[in-house]
Amino acid sequence: MINDKLVSIVVPCFQAEHTIIETLDDIFNQKYQPLEVIVVNDGSTDKTQLLLNEYHKKISILNQENKGAAAARNNGFKKTHGTYILFCDSDVKLKPHMVSAMVSTLEKNPKASYCYSSFVFGLHTFDLFPFDADKLRKENYISTMSLIRREHFIGFDESLKRFQDWDLWRRMLDRGYQGVWYPERLFSAPMHRKGISKFSLKTFFTILKRKILK
Repeated sequence: MINDKLVSIVVPCFQAEHTIIETLDDIFNQKYQPLEVIVVNDGSTDKTQLLLNEYHKKISILNQENKGAAAARNNGFKKTHGTYILFCDSDVKLKPHMVSAMVSTLEKNPKASYCYSSFVFGLHTFDLFPFDADKLRKENYISTMSLIRREHFIGFDESLKRFQDWDLWRRMLDRGYQGVWYPERLFSAPMHRKGISKFSLKTFFTILKRKILK
């Protein structure tokens, strides 16, 4: 595969002074090129802005009043130019081949609208499964950290306080847009409630219970 399609990575962040640098370094270390990185500072009052300023030559910085995850992602998307879009939380650790793996998967599956992967959440691994539309309607199992075809992204619902990602996948499904699974844990995220977007505890315990009962 020739790496010639621009991938836009949108990083919403709020009070991310302890995590944003490591996440950005993981993005800059991606094997895939070309990339553009848009960081949306969602009204942080800690040292997030100062840290972002050190990367001003590598990233585009968008500052906004605190409006929440959905608004930050939507505003960041407006600044993108890529064929593919990846929304990445500000405390996520990415494997170096994450973007290349997801791009390659979408290139091989032209009917798929986005690529999602297995992942690690806290101390627990979530090895997912091939796309299942019926299961998606009942359960939130696809992470925000998925690579989306630009023309199929329909925006996050800014009126929602929770489950914005699940709402997005279900509304895309209503339009016939489906995902494709990459069977590897391509990223990890800490299990805590701080930050702009975390895997819901309800979903976490639902999947954990299923893993235990297997």
